[in-house]
Amino acid sequence: MTENSSPQMWIYDTTLRDGMQCEGLSVSIEDKLRIARSLDRLGIPFIEGGWPGANPKDVQFFLHLQEEPLQNSEIVAFCSTRRPKTEASTEPMLQAILGAGTRWVTIFGKSWDLHVIESLKTTLVENLAMIQDTIEYLRIQGRRIVYDAEHWFDGYKHNPDYALQTLEVAITAGAEWLVLCDTNGGSLPHEVSQIVSSVVSHVSSLTNQEPWTNDKSRFPIPQIGIHTHNDSDTAVANALAAVMAGARMVQGTINGYGERCGNANLCSIIPNLQLKLGYKCIENSQLSELTQTSRFISEVVNLAPDEHAPFVGRSAFAHKGGIHVSAVERNPLTYEHIQPEQIGNCRRIVISEHSGVSNVLAKARSFGIELDKQNPKTAQILQRLKTLESEGYQFEAAEASFELLMRSALGSRQQFFEIKGFQVHCDLVEGKEKSHALATVKVAVNGKDIIEAAEGNGPVGALDAALRKALVNFYPQIALFELTEYKVRILDGHAGSSAKTRVLVESRSGQQRWTTVGVSTNILEASYHAVVEGLEYGLFLHFCAIPVLNVSSS
Repeated sequence: MTENSSPQMWIYDTTLRDGMQCEGLSVSIEDKLRIARSLDRLGIPFIEGGWPGANPKDVQFFLHLQEEPLQNSEIVAFCSTRRPKTEASTEPMLQAILGAGTRWVTIFGKSWDLHVIESLKTTLVENLAMIQDTIEYLRIQGRRIVYDAEHWFDGYKHNPDYALQTLEVAITAGAEWLVLCDTNGGSLPHEVSQIVSSVVSHVSSLTNQEPWTNDKSRFPIPQIGIHTHNDSDTAVANALAAVMAGARMVQGTINGYGERCGNANLCSIIPNLQLKLGYKCIENSQLSELTQTSRFISEVVNLAPDEHAPFVGRSAFAHKGGIHVSAVERNPLTYEHIQPEQIGNCRRIVISEHSGVSNVLAKARSFGIELDKQNPKTAQILQRLKTLESEGYQFEAAEASFELLMRSALGSRQQFFEIKGFQVHCDLVEGKEKSHALATVKVAVNGKDIIEAAEGNGPVGALDAALRKALVNFYPQIALFELTEYKVRILDGHAGSSAKTRVLVESRSGQQRWTTVGVSTNILEASYHAVVEGLEYGLFLHFCAIPVLNVSSS
């Protein structure tokens, strides 16, 4: 099946509304606009921007997009049905919806009789009137309607006749999409499949009657959508089950952000639908931007990306076991379910104590070094790796340190500076949250000794500052390096204060990031090794981006 002949699946992104209910997530108007434009570039058909009228931020967001519209996507305003015992035409929140100026509006209403009675404190008949009146009013105002049937699956299980009545009034009022919502996230795939199939049949039989057959402009033929939450860890599976049962719109969020356990993750749904089930969600060229979009949005919302996320995670195509690596080197299909480049990710060969020669050779190639199995240096590197990892080092998370180790074994590691000693003094003041630290370092560069001191909020910060101060006159590029992350792990806690400590330090210069590692029973010594190698590797990247290094076996 070619891309042009693939059936269309309509992706509806609600990151900017439902996703913002994720605990610990808060964004500015500018952040929302950046996210919206990244989704627009990705080619998402529908982007739910928020609930205008519910807060000033969302009002301003929609006003900004009226002035500078999106290029590819439909921006959608979100709102509930009118309140009980009122009229839609006099409902202030619906006036705010109209003011947002969107062509499409998503209205949610109650499907579960329990919610109608307990939450809305109204009658089942009045709830039906609220749904119909709201949709009809917005249709008269020229809006196209997506109807989100909230708590649909729970409502259908409890009272299927009434749940279907809520859809029927939405249909007669003019809704073009009926989205079935697993709002509590408690349904399982077999339930979703059965219920969606029943709804598809019911809606089909209803719309094959008058007046739909004769007046499609007044009574559009509605299609079914699905909106799932991840409380049972089945949101993606439930969404795919709904598609297999006849749903043609899938709602979700980038990275699965959302309230409680999150929403269905579009970063998994889109490639599954497009690459495995043969639907067209976005252009293939846009699909290759999926990983970048996922990571960009995680940066904007200031949440660390899930490195083990399917498809877009850093570890999604990482290979650690020697047998796996050897097989993947011959044919990636042996241990990869898709080509990582299709969704903008890449294959990674991970180095650890479980590694074999294949790992070392593959990792060497990624560093621009051509080794072969016969080279005695290859076995030496592998043995050194296993020895260090048995002592507590972890090179799968510190590839910069492993490259330095490899180049040292091969004699190609440049020595930019030599540390001749350091001291760190800490003053702990009772009642203060932070300690005051002073670090002194003695460094040799080109045969010249330099002694410098610097202060910091803690011993590692002070040591880092002193090293930079000593080296920056020789290597001005160091001023651009940032220490962005510092992780400490106690390796053998039962040993008490004599326990070994592993320190991972992530550094950055512009868009380049690298991680180094240090291990010692002294946390300052472990930190020193990681920080020093971080500076050294940054200088290596700046000065030694050299062509492939061929290391013969002779």
